Amino acid sequence: MNNRTLQTLIESLSQDIEGDPGDWTFTVASRQVVVITDEAADRMRIMTPVVEDTDLPAEQARTLLEANFDRALDARYALSRGYVWSAFIHPLSALTEDEFVDGVRQVVTLAENYGTSYTSTHLVFQGGQN
Repeated sequence: MNNRTLQTLIESLSQDIEGDPGDWTFTVASRQVVVITDEAADRMRIMTPVVEDTDLPAEQARTLLEANFDRALDARYALSRGYVWSAFIHPLSALTEDEFVDGVRQVVTLAENYGTSYTSTHLVFQGGQN
């Protein structure tokens, strides 16, 4: 995967795209999605803001950590720059087109399910319960 291919994929997902290769912002399902890449470091990040961290009750922070373990699957909740984010992070070169599209879907779904199921898909990981 590279920035040129990502540009084409992003154009297939949204008509509302801003930014330059390696730093895009676009809209999916009424959510602002940000994709940042670093080709030299072989990293890619898909993310969307969920809520300001000042609106995050302390007990809900624990719920986010629990969701990251069994319900968020490939997307994760994260805290940065005053916000709770839904984020998907992956090595850029190994990323497939299907993984990118699924990553966008999971990031948007996880953000939408904040405050309810805290899930990124219909699946819940049940492994390792000893």
